[in-house]
Amino acid sequence: MREGVITATGLVKSFGGLVAVGGIDFTVMPGEAFGFLGPNGAGKTSTMRMIGCVSPPTAGDLQLFGLDPRHDGRTIRARLGVVPQMDQLDNELTVVENLLIYARYFDISRREARSRATELLEFVQLSERANSKVEPLSGGQKRRVSIARSLINDPDVLILDEPTTGLDPQARHVLWDRLYQLKEEGRTLVLTTHYMDEAEQLCDRLVVMDGGRIVAEGSPQSLIATYATREVLELRFGRGRNADHVADAAEVGERVEELPDRLLVYTTDGEGSLATLRNRNIVPDSALVRRSSLEDVFLRLTGRTLVD
Repeated sequence: MREGVITATGLVKSFGGLVAVGGIDFTVMPGEAFGFLGPNGAGKTSTMRMIGCVSPPTAGDLQLFGLDPRHDGRTIRARLGVVPQMDQLDNELTVVENLLIYARYFDISRREARSRATELLEFVQLSERANSKVEPLSGGQKRRVSIARSLINDPDVLILDEPTTGLDPQARHVLWDRLYQLKEEGRTLVLTTHYMDEAEQLCDRLVVMDGGRIVAEGSPQSLIATYATREVLELRFGRGRNADHVADAAEVGERVEELPDRLLVYTTDGEGSLATLRNRNIVPDSALVRRSSLEDVFLRLTGRTLVD
């Protein structure tokens, strides 16, 4: 069996009396895209900071490439690429200068750095903006510069914290395409995200975190199959009237979740469940049938939506 490129056993991170990560186990295999899913405060960022060797574990064991970040942080960081949640680019420098200066942290020669920068800007489709200042770039373009910069040291593992937060749909799809290419090249990706479609598109496996602990682990498809039904019927009856129909909805589905603005009816046949309600003269203001998603998995496991 292959060994994990990242392994954690009983990993703990605490800040005084606050336990941010409460003893978690996970393994990231070489060449896979591994995701951490959960709401703010779940412990994702604390875990990513430990993986990135910028925050030491309080207890437990963490290894990257068979090395201990407590003692081998510098060696490990040389093999990591990091894309933080907020872009940390120098707006006063040009796009290519941001890459070249970052390369100096890894003792990459100027000639090699310029060659890599040229290749990476072509990879992220920003060759024509190489000599442009960063400040006027769009949000999506800045994220692509951040990804190019994170790859300047040819890392074995790329760590991405909320890589497409705040981007429009077109920019998100461009970034997904770049990340999928890296995955096809055999690069190991470790990411956090609030976007369910992003996790389903990119992640081979993921863990769902809540309250500093892992509450589920598996592929997106296996988690959906385990914790949700094939379809979800979303019903809206209007302000103050959703609660009046929870019992009605429960009769046509396997489970019902009551949210502030709608009811979610988990069922194998959404259209059939809706037809049954209408035959009983229970007519919602609006209804939508969709397939189950990872957000439904999280709601089932924690009782909260991922945007809480």
